[in-house]
Amino acid sequence: MNVIHQEHAVIDIKTFMLVLAIGNMAFAVLIAGYARSGPVNPAMQMWQWAKLVQGFAHLLGWLRPDWPTPWLSIAANSTLIVGVMFEAAAYCTFFGFARWQRIMYPAGALALLAYNAAHFYDASAPTRAVVMSVIIAGFSGAMAVALLRRRNGNSTLQRIIGFNNLIFFCAMGLRAYTGVAHGVLTVFSTGAVQTFTYLTGYILMIVNGFGFLLLCKEKDDRKMELLATIDSLTGLANRRAFFALTASARMLASRQRHPVSLMMLDLDHFKSINDRYGHAVGDQALCAFAQAALGALREPDILGRLGGEEFAVALPGTDLAGAVQAAERVRVAVKAALVPGCDSEHALTVSIGVLLIDSDEDINAALARADRALYAAKSTGRDRVIVGDPVRMRA
Repeated sequence: MNVIHQEHAVIDIKTFMLVLAIGNMAFAVLIAGYARSGPVNPAMQMWQWAKLVQGFAHLLGWLRPDWPTPWLSIAANSTLIVGVMFEAAAYCTFFGFARWQRIMYPAGALALLAYNAAHFYDASAPTRAVVMSVIIAGFSGAMAVALLRRRNGNSTLQRIIGFNNLIFFCAMGLRAYTGVAHGVLTVFSTGAVQTFTYLTGYILMIVNGFGFLLLCKEKDDRKMELLATIDSLTGLANRRAFFALTASARMLASRQRHPVSLMMLDLDHFKSINDRYGHAVGDQALCAFAQAALGALREPDILGRLGGEEFAVALPGTDLAGAVQAAERVRVAVKAALVPGCDSEHALTVSIGVLLIDSDEDINAALARADRALYAAKSTGRDRVIVGDPVRMRA
């Protein structure tokens, strides 16, 4: 009965090997299909190769009972180490841990050296199994830390994947401890610890497989959302985002009975900069303006690019006098800004129209009033601040 029970256990674990092989390769195909829909992502490519290599390693492991040669065992475990190392490196690349990623490759080389040295010095099968358990536990622990670090923002999805890696780290650590304590551990050993290890490994494959795919989609969605609200050249809020942010700021200011002021800004002689120095220098001028203006404004102020060289600023909690002072700070800061590639005779200047938004005034009407004040600043010499007419004086 004991022999029959052990044979069934071997068949069960062998089946697990085949399932892990097919599953990992299937996830590699899935991620390859997803990657074709967008630009090349180094982390995604690395993760795809990790799953493919891991699947091949498990396939070699599945063949071991039928071809019990030492070389097949060495190939299967060495390939698995490379696959797990690539997976850990993929997470480091995904989260931008450049220093960690540089460590992963030497760590993988050392792990390969340690495992193959155990074979070379004729270490027993339980000893080799312990070495493999420690190696896999180390890489799983690194992945858990990468996913659970606070600087990542720790989305719910990251925490789920991270805790699964942490559980697998504990399972492999327990497997290594059992091998050291009892000295009977092999790939196809029976027992509760071995069963727990393979079950957690199977769950980890499912969670990490779909989880990484969803992490990539989550990141792409955030990028698309950012592109929809941020001006790609200056990094400021685009027209759509400026209107949305200003509307929210006005609602809050209204509840708190605070004023909201508005500026319209336009770079002076911007066309001549483009014509003389080219559009690349013109882009540099827009970026220089954006940085100078941001440095002169408060954190709650909302600076947006409405189009071309035209910008607007909403100033929550600022009355007209405060808005005029802020506009002067911006004007002085812009005039002092340096534009790479421009001569000193083409110093950057800005004309500004400023006003207090009426509590019941539509934002487009306020922008039209500010635009008229801006036109007046342009007409009277540029590089100046003009206060717009109050609402009651509009025609």
